[in-house]
Amino acid sequence: MTETSRIDPVTVSVVQGALETIAVEVGYKLMRMAYSSIIRESEDFGAALTDATGQGLAESAQSTPLQSGPIPGYVKAVLATLARRGDRLRPGDVIMHNDPYGGASHGPDVAFIVPVFHVDQSGAEHLVGFSATTAHHLDIGAQTPGSCGIVEAIDAYAEGLQFKAIKVYAGGVRNDAVWQILRDNLRAPELVVGDMEAQVAASRIGAERMAALVARHGLEGFRAACAAMLDQAEQLMRRAIAALPEGSFRAETVIDGYLDDPARSNLPLVATVTRQGDELVVDLTGTAPQVDDRPINMPFHGTVDVAVWLTVRSVLLDTAVHGHVPVNEGLTRPIRIVAPKGCLANPRFPAPTIARFCPGNQLADTVMKALAQAVPGQVSAGIGNLKVIAFSGLKEEGHWVHMEIFEGAYGGRPGQDGMDAVDTLYANTRNNPVEDIETHLPLRVLRYELREDEAGAGEWRGGLGSVREIAFLTDAGTSVEGEGHAHRPWGFLGGAPGVTARLTLRHPDGTEDSLPSKVPHRAVKAGDTFICYGPAGGGYGDPLKRDPARVLEDVLDGLVSVETARRDYGVAIAGGVVDEAATATLRAAN
Repeated sequence: MTETSRIDPVTVSVVQGALETIAVEVGYKLMRMAYSSIIRESEDFGAALTDATGQGLAESAQSTPLQSGPIPGYVKAVLATLARRGDRLRPGDVIMHNDPYGGASHGPDVAFIVPVFHVDQSGAEHLVGFSATTAHHLDIGAQTPGSCGIVEAIDAYAEGLQFKAIKVYAGGVRNDAVWQILRDNLRAPELVVGDMEAQVAASRIGAERMAALVARHGLEGFRAACAAMLDQAEQLMRRAIAALPEGSFRAETVIDGYLDDPARSNLPLVATVTRQGDELVVDLTGTAPQVDDRPINMPFHGTVDVAVWLTVRSVLLDTAVHGHVPVNEGLTRPIRIVAPKGCLANPRFPAPTIARFCPGNQLADTVMKALAQAVPGQVSAGIGNLKVIAFSGLKEEGHWVHMEIFEGAYGGRPGQDGMDAVDTLYANTRNNPVEDIETHLPLRVLRYELREDEAGAGEWRGGLGSVREIAFLTDAGTSVEGEGHAHRPWGFLGGAPGVTARLTLRHPDGTEDSLPSKVPHRAVKAGDTFICYGPAGGGYGDPLKRDPARVLEDVLDGLVSVETARRDYGVAIAGGVVDEAATATLRAAN
């Protein structure tokens, strides 16, 4: 009799629901305790629970997949590192880890991991799992202020402090020397260290809840339920894969890279998806070689694997169709990822990785583009990628630091237009409220609106990007990491490509600088203003098949002009109504 056959399905469901609830609670606790807006408002954090070997059991549903998804990899790397040192885990330990070549997504995403122990009736201690949080920290001691836009880091050492399974608490005793090192080497230490302490507290709450759950069901019962959960998720994914058509499906995307440098620009990302029975192979062979001295390389564990897993799960197990889908490591078992060592998607140390976000999201989009050939009714057209801008300055003898995520947009999809002005794919962060920005920072938000009349035309049009205009009230500094200034999001099944992003810096005298998608740290003056034009998603399906009533609705809402309606959709509008005869003539001519 197998371990999983000894447990009834009701208990499995109860344990699964409890683990998921604990992970969500940990996430909300972290949000409420956090100091920085990137966590409490943008929700750029993760929370998850694993078993004793690091297998993912549950993650916080409201956090971003790029934060929660890598947590099992963090835990496995910590276990391996401690084993090499001959160190052991004890109750009361709290481990800090951010090694991008050891499971971490990138250096600023620091994890705090708490081991969970169960004491049996004989008094013996058993390691049963881990409670962990990750969060993006506003400074990690890199070469320039902030933890984004570090686009000229030449190696991993230029990206900031590296923590490889460091015990910030050992057996419940605080390691004050480590905390002092943090305060002495991070800009805005009150903010950053405050967020780290919030992570410790939230992770401990998860550990307490998980220990209580084990005590309630007993050690063997808990382990059997977890094994059954993982097996059930694996079978769910295997059935979805087996339903795909046989064959290999290849897609390629070109990313900006560094547009002002021919040797580092227009770099290909390639994904070939092959079904092998009820397993899936995602082969990234053909992707550009790593860039040795620029940080757009993607950690294989922590970024690339999460980008692939998230995309496959979202396409094949859409919750709108399948209902609740348990997110645990069982889902990943049937998926094998191949990436040649030394390419952008599997770099060799010490290649820098801190600006891996936008390439990784574009990789997720490439995997979706490959899957579109197999399941065209289950994907969207191409996404508009995000942009992240760091704002910083000095106030008296201390730094202020802020990070703002500028949203992209989704492509159109069967039966629905693309979502406007949202984070896409493996990002799930939110925007910062204007009031929060202006209350805490020397910045003024002058404009925040949809980028009208610019989206990929289709039977289901692409989502619109946003326009944000932010003025500096004091002399300051800024840096930018983004994508999608040179290459338009892909249209699908006759839909038009989306629209590229743009970034302008306007000076008080009215002159303007057009900026590329990546800008290293530069000084700005009071009165300088960023104008950020977000990208628009690609269109899905023939624009001439779009319901004229929907075109009219977009025109009346100010999202599409009368001229665009006529040119792209073959819809004639006059006096606020559709001219049906003229529309029929236009569409017949096309």
